[in-house]
Amino acid sequence: MRLNPADKDVVGALSATVPHAVKDGEDSRYQEDPRQRFNGKPGLVVTPARVEDVSNILRICHHHGVPVIPFGGGTGLVGGQLASSELPRPVILSTERLKSVREVNLVASLITVEAGCTLHDVQLEAEKHDRHFPLSLASNGSCQIGGNLATNAGGANVVRYGNMRDLCLGVEAVFADGAIWNGLTGLSKDNRGYDLRNLLIGSEGTLAIITAACLKIFPIPCNRTVFLASINDPHAALQLLEFTQQHFGHMMSSFELISRVGIDFICETDPNFTKPYDPIPDWMVLVDIGSECPINLEEQVLAMLGEEQDKGAVANALFAQSESQIEKLWNIRESIPEANRRIGALASHDISLPIETIPQFITDCGAMIAKIAAFRINCFGHLGDGNLHYNVFPPQGLQAIDFADYRDTIRETVHGLVRQLGGSTMAEHGVGRIKTTDLSTYENVAYMNALTSIKSALDPKGILNPGVIIEMKRD
Repeated sequence: MRLNPADKDVVGALSATVPHAVKDGEDSRYQEDPRQRFNGKPGLVVTPARVEDVSNILRICHHHGVPVIPFGGGTGLVGGQLASSELPRPVILSTERLKSVREVNLVASLITVEAGCTLHDVQLEAEKHDRHFPLSLASNGSCQIGGNLATNAGGANVVRYGNMRDLCLGVEAVFADGAIWNGLTGLSKDNRGYDLRNLLIGSEGTLAIITAACLKIFPIPCNRTVFLASINDPHAALQLLEFTQQHFGHMMSSFELISRVGIDFICETDPNFTKPYDPIPDWMVLVDIGSECPINLEEQVLAMLGEEQDKGAVANALFAQSESQIEKLWNIRESIPEANRRIGALASHDISLPIETIPQFITDCGAMIAKIAAFRINCFGHLGDGNLHYNVFPPQGLQAIDFADYRDTIRETVHGLVRQLGGSTMAEHGVGRIKTTDLSTYENVAYMNALTSIKSALDPKGILNPGVIIEMKRD
């Protein structure tokens, strides 16, 4: 189906139907990639304030065959929120004005919010009611709930609470033709046929526009222990992970792997940073354990670490003794992406692996990259759920642009090993526009046929985020 530009007829129809939603002029922030790799195509920006506005906008775009690019907080890292240059002038549908908290249900431990609420907004609202919304992302002040759902965001607390899909019990969404579906049931058990909620979560705005969600909230842990441990190697990290799970089970919310290179990068880019260790060990893990019960958690963790130190797996551990120290330890982990950005990665990879294969991957992939050139590798991430960020950088003092010809070789090396080990090259960041070729090239034909059939059924004119997940057909 041919797509058409948002011309004066479309502008006129939208201005007449949802006049308060149509923005005058163009705003560059709707075209910017957080990693500054490319710019999106300008479009007609609309900012609906109600689900009915979204319905009217999509109905008009569907009638005229105009592409619609959903835009949340703009923090996506695979280009899903940006229009590609080959599209005709699109409508950029920003959810920034859909930001109401509709309901807090303390009996069911649920909060119903609109898609434009930032993650931080939802966390603060939960805290007002002595509850906790556990999704944890570095971009929590700017990313929005609609985008979190559209990408099935993960973050640091997946070990205990799961991905965004696990935290959602219902969505309200508008389909391509403007039809509104209110699926905000909040039911834990609901087997009325196909699960549209979980189909839309993770669909990256290609099947419908999510306008609101019913989310789980949890008691705030009254007892919390956070520590940074120096370990011998990734094998020792897995040993400690298994031991911690045996001792504390669901009380462990985060188990993060940090490398010396990550700390080196922070030191290079932030002269005020205080090293947690001197010298910095090659490998560390940041572990967060919490309980709603008044038990002596720190004493039990110390006993566990003592056993691991006796085995030689753990060299040293730094414990947070206050909320400010917890924040300081977590700031180390959360400062790594910004340091990476300032250093300038040659190639960034968001990968997921069977957890038991991670030490092998780190060793083998490091050796393979070293054969290409003397690159620096910052490998870090959510070891507890198998999600690593494997980023390759030029040698110190040089820039990524000087090694641009190596990008494809590096990507093929990393992705090839990931697939060989049974992993995924699209972990928590999604597919977006950047990884569509990888998906179509390496995924099973039956799987891709199913995705294409679903897309065709729910969006027959192909107006919703064209070119995301499924590659656009060339005329």
